Amino acid sequence: MIRTRIAPSPTGFLHLGTARTALYSWAFARHHGGQFVLRIEDTDVARSTQDSVDQILAAMHWLGLDYDEGPVYQMQRLERYQQVAEQLLAAGLAYRCYCTPAELDAMREAQKARGDKTRYDGRWRPESGKTLPNVPTDVKPVIRFKNPMDGEVVWDDLVKGEIRIGNREIDDLILVRPDGVPTYNFAVVVDDWDMRISHVFRGDEHINNTPWQINLFQALGAPLPRYGHLPIILGDDGQKLSKRRGAVSVTAYEDAGYLPEAMLNYLARLGWSHGDDELFSREQMVSWFDGSHLSKSPAQWDPAKLAWVNAQYLKAADNTRLAGLVTPRLVQCGVSGVSTESLAHQCALVKDRCSTLEQMAEWISMFYVQPSISDEDRAQHLTESAQAACVALASALNDVEWTAPTIAAAMKSVLADRGMKMPQLAIPVRVKVCGRSQTPAIDQVLALFDKKIVLNRLQSA
Repeated sequence: MIRTRIAPSPTGFLHLGTARTALYSWAFARHHGGQFVLRIEDTDVARSTQDSVDQILAAMHWLGLDYDEGPVYQMQRLERYQQVAEQLLAAGLAYRCYCTPAELDAMREAQKARGDKTRYDGRWRPESGKTLPNVPTDVKPVIRFKNPMDGEVVWDDLVKGEIRIGNREIDDLILVRPDGVPTYNFAVVVDDWDMRISHVFRGDEHINNTPWQINLFQALGAPLPRYGHLPIILGDDGQKLSKRRGAVSVTAYEDAGYLPEAMLNYLARLGWSHGDDELFSREQMVSWFDGSHLSKSPAQWDPAKLAWVNAQYLKAADNTRLAGLVTPRLVQCGVSGVSTESLAHQCALVKDRCSTLEQMAEWISMFYVQPSISDEDRAQHLTESAQAACVALASALNDVEWTAPTIAAAMKSVLADRGMKMPQLAIPVRVKVCGRSQTPAIDQVLALFDKKIVLNRLQSA
C-alpha cells in the first residue's frame, strides 16, 4: 500500500515549504488510495514547543489535509530507538564513541588547517587489528553508525532522477546522543520503517541526508521508501524561504483572509502542474497528482499571484459561507449582531472587488460604521452644489420603498430637476454614504444599507 507522511519539527510554525510538501504527500496518497501519516519530530528538545505543535495541527486542519494516522510524537518512541540502536551494536554495525565536544572541535580545526574536509576521523570505530583508546569513565558515549567506507549510494529520485553519492563523502553518523535522544537521521529511518512509509516527499535540502538513511535501511534489512526531493521556494528577493528567513506561517495567511482552497491551489502550482490549468479543486488535484510533472527548478513565491488566485475563489464562494467567515472580522471592527442573510447579500455585492476576506470586511463595515472621508475626496466631490443635490436626494428617498429600482428612480428625478449627469450625483453620494468614490452600482449599494443611515449621511454637513 502507498503510505506517505509529513514530519514537521515543532521548533516554529508550519511554513509554506512544509505545507507544500504536506500537500503533495497527501495528494499522492489520496490519488493511489493509500494512507497519509502525520509525525511530529520533536527530538530537538531545547527548541520544540507545545505552541508550535498546536500551530502545526491548526494549519493542517485549516488546509484540510486530513491524516489517517497521527500525530505520532518521536519523544514517545525513545525506547524503540534504543532497541534498534542496540540491535545495530550487537550486529557490529554501530559502535560507541567517547569523543568529547572539545576533542571533536580540535579534530575539525586540525582538518581545516590541513585543508581537509571536516568529518569524524573514526578513532573509536572498531576495525580488525585496530587498538582502540582506553574507555574514559567520565564521558557518556554517543552511538555511531558504522557507515560503509567504499562504494556509492544510488537512488532513482522521483523528482531529480538518478542521484549518486560516494560513501567516502559521508562519515559515521551519530545515531543516539549521550542523553539517549536519537538524532534526526536515525529516528526518521526507524519511524519510516515502523510506519511502513513507501514514498517520501521532502525538500531538496535533505538530499545530503539520504545516503546515511539508505545505508541505515539496508543495515537494518528494512524496505527502502522511494524518495522525491522537491526544489526550494524562493522569496521575493530570490533567497530561500525558511523558518529563519522570510517565511510566513500558514496560519498567518488564514488570519490575513485567504481561503484554504486558494492556498492549496497556489501551493500546488509551486513545483507541479497539470497542463495549463491554473485553478482546480482539491478533487481534481487528487485525480491528477500521480507523482509526475514535478518541477526540478526552484519556485518563486508571488504574493500578487496568490492574491489573484484567492480573488477567483472568493468570487466563486457561497455567499452564506463568506458571511460566516467575515463575521468575526467585523466584530473586530466593532460590528456585531448583523444577520447572516444581510451579510450574505453584502458579500455578494462586494466580493468581485476583493482579494481577501480582510478587504471584504473592510468593504462591508461601511454599511455599519460611519465612514472617514478623505480631505481629497471632500474637496473634489463634496462641492456646495453636490451637497445640495445629496440633501435633495435624501428628501426624494424619504417616502419610497427601499429597493434598488426605486432608489435609481429617485436619483434620476433629482438629476432631471437639477440638470445634472449621473456621475455628478453618484460620486458625492458614494463619498458621503460609503466613504469612498468608487463602489458597485450605487442603487444596489444603497439598497443594502439601513434606510435611516443613508438619509442621515446624505443630510450631514
